[in-house]
Amino acid sequence: MKDKLIIGRYLPLDSIIHRLDPRAKFIFVFLFIIIIFFSHHWIAYLWLACLILIGIKLARLPLLFLFKGLTPIFIFVGFTFVMHMFVTKGGTRLFEWSFISIDSQGLNEGALIVLRLTFIMITSTILTLTTSPLELTDAFERLFKPLKYFKIPVAALSMMMSIALRFIPTLMEELDKIMMSQKSRGSDFNSGGLFHRIKAFIPLLIPLFISAFKRAEDLAIAMEVRGYDATLERTSFRYLEWHMRDTITLLMIIPIGAVVYWIRTYL
Repeated sequence: MKDKLIIGRYLPLDSIIHRLDPRAKFIFVFLFIIIIFFSHHWIAYLWLACLILIGIKLARLPLLFLFKGLTPIFIFVGFTFVMHMFVTKGGTRLFEWSFISIDSQGLNEGALIVLRLTFIMITSTILTLTTSPLELTDAFERLFKPLKYFKIPVAALSMMMSIALRFIPTLMEELDKIMMSQKSRGSDFNSGGLFHRIKAFIPLLIPLFISAFKRAEDLAIAMEVRGYDATLERTSFRYLEWHMRDTITLLMIIPIGAVVYWIRTYL
């Protein structure tokens, strides 16, 4: 199971994307996702797909590894497409049987929504695969540091984000152990229909949640014993350095957004 989900994982490779400042990557991904939301044309999505493939190549990420790791998320995306296909009406009627009907507008909207969600997930995953959880935490804390003046606990939120990212692989490993334990007792998770498999996974949730709460409690006790206090001002052991390549990376968002705007306005 842990090899089939790469959300929250970090690949320590040597690429130009890995060497970028985490603040630059965080801002670029945030703006790129906004551009994805404003895209609503097939040519715009083709343009964004080419850019994402270039980003994957520059990050030296195995394409098959990336898409295989997002397979569990694609199940949710497929369900979203089916919902749009049957619910959204308009255009040419393609299929009709009893109370079930499929229109061309439903297929078009469903496909665009699927592309939008897929691009957002891939872009976010590239960010986590090329940036360590500690770097993401430092970038989040420094970018949102001005919010401290509005009494928002930025340090605590960044710590929570770091712990959440670190817990994802740990919980996947714990789920693997529980599944192996259940299989040794005769449980079967790979046969039967969809509802049978969902029903077989329900007994896994209780021990998984108990394990997660136990780990959270142990972590909280360990932090209290070491004197951690989120309300105190802390110094940083790691310092982020902004380079010219980071500025160039952020400036690249301007022509990317301009092309999407031109496609949305004139096509």
